[in-house]
Amino acid sequence: MHDSFAHVGDHLAIRLRDVTTDLSALDGRGWWAVVVDYEGKVTCARFDDVRPAPLPAPRAPWRGPHPSSWRSSLDQAAYEDGVRRIRDRIERGEVYQANLCRVLTAPLPGNPDPLGLAVRLAEGNPAPYAATVSLPGLSVVSASPELYLSREGEVIESKPIKGTGATADDLLEKDYAENVMIVDLVRNDLGRVAVVGSVSVPALCEVEEHPGLVHLVSTVRARLAPEFGWPELFAATFPPGSVTGAPKSSALRVISELESETRGPYCGAVGWVDADRKRAALAVGIRTFWLSPGEIRFGTGAGITWGSDPRREWIETELKASRLIALASTSDPAVSGGTR
Repeated sequence: MHDSFAHVGDHLAIRLRDVTTDLSALDGRGWWAVVVDYEGKVTCARFDDVRPAPLPAPRAPWRGPHPSSWRSSLDQAAYEDGVRRIRDRIERGEVYQANLCRVLTAPLPGNPDPLGLAVRLAEGNPAPYAATVSLPGLSVVSASPELYLSREGEVIESKPIKGTGATADDLLEKDYAENVMIVDLVRNDLGRVAVVGSVSVPALCEVEEHPGLVHLVSTVRARLAPEFGWPELFAATFPPGSVTGAPKSSALRVISELESETRGPYCGAVGWVDADRKRAALAVGIRTFWLSPGEIRFGTGAGITWGSDPRREWIETELKASRLIALASTSDPAVSGGTR
């Protein structure tokens, strides 16, 4: 496999031409793979050879860490304490909702091929916005179920996920309230760069089934105003509302105080932009692994509201992580590995 490649949206991109941190390049020419860290670090990679293709075969089968070797940036006690502290902020009127996340890290010896992990995820946890991006200094494998931004000409769309359960019967009133709050936030964000009056909500709180769980998903649609491009679109909407909270500025402050590790590609954006055709699909970087020399990381989190129960929120983060961590670990992929 080529050293640099991207497999996104059922397309394989090879023959890397250039890499930039300038989002305005996405308003120019060419096909780009895009990864933007939650903290705002931009990587846009333009490829010369892009074609519909299945995932290529990896050099060797994936050998991930042992399930017991994963460590969490926040253990259960610290996470549940964080939930209580967010509820205190909500009681004081500082914030209505905040997403509290933790990062799982495990040792990863050797120089594993990210395609090996991508194949495992495709087989064991297929996802509508699956993506693998391998560039110098950046290796991301995502099984994201959530659309951050799509583009068809001037029509832009976001499909925020809020509300998670093992089954539809597990969804609570709190989950629906959480989703509606984030839909309002996304409407306001898109409204900053949209043609006046063009923002709509074609779908609200639809139940979507994914491997091992269900989500509530809404759709927000708008027309991008002609004077704006990708830099303005990101400035108005990033980080995604579903992984921050409401009001976004207050949620971002709370998150920075309570989370002990940066999120990196987790909760950022991963996807593709075809600048020539004004088409794009960027996922929220959830259910996402990123590899660095000697280590693999994965993020998981939950939206905290006044109605949140600390233990239940911890369990939600475990539910979101367990299947993916098992697939990425060396034990039988069908057996869930716990986190510490």
